[in-house]
Amino acid sequence: MTTMDESTLVATVVQDTQRWLERAVIGLNLCPFAKSVHVKGQVHYVVSLANDAASLREELAQELAALHAADPQVRDTTLLIAPCCLQDFLDFNDFLDEADAVLSELGLEGALQIASFHPLFQFAGTRVDDISNYTNRAPYPTLHLLREASIDRAVEAFPEAETIYEKNMQTLEQLGAEGWAALQLEARAPAPLTPKKGTS
Repeated sequence: MTTMDESTLVATVVQDTQRWLERAVIGLNLCPFAKSVHVKGQVHYVVSLANDAASLREELAQELAALHAADPQVRDTTLLIAPCCLQDFLDFNDFLDEADAVLSELGLEGALQIASFHPLFQFAGTRVDDISNYTNRAPYPTLHLLREASIDRAVEAFPEAETIYEKNMQTLEQLGAEGWAALQLEARAPAPLTPKKGTS
């Protein structure tokens, strides 16, 4: 397996995630709210080297607190990317309960919320290869930390927000698996990754 030093690993993961954001999320208009914060440089990328759920939980708590304290004009949203753990989607899905618990413990419910993306994301009742699953597929396990106030403003500016999911399904069905593959959104960092000893 190809190995990477820590700085190369982090840079690669961020580049892959930015490419996914630009080509899929913004390029396919899967989220009409994403372009503005991306263009303004208000998306904060954090690559976690945690290799277990407990360590990731600690980093999630730190990043939620940091986002809440930050100036929204500087940091509107955070992508916490975890290339070293939770490669199995069911494990990742189970972790989302822990993520919500962290939000509650910090008293940030109503201020922030957490969305999730995973390279093997699968909606209940769908096949693994169902194109609809790709709306939530990112190169690496990713937790998207959002401000409730920003979501409210976005919904006010886009009153038909409830139609986004349906439009995304139509977009992906027209694109098809070959069209998605042509976007070249594969993770370039080896997975699962093993961080240096002493890191988490």
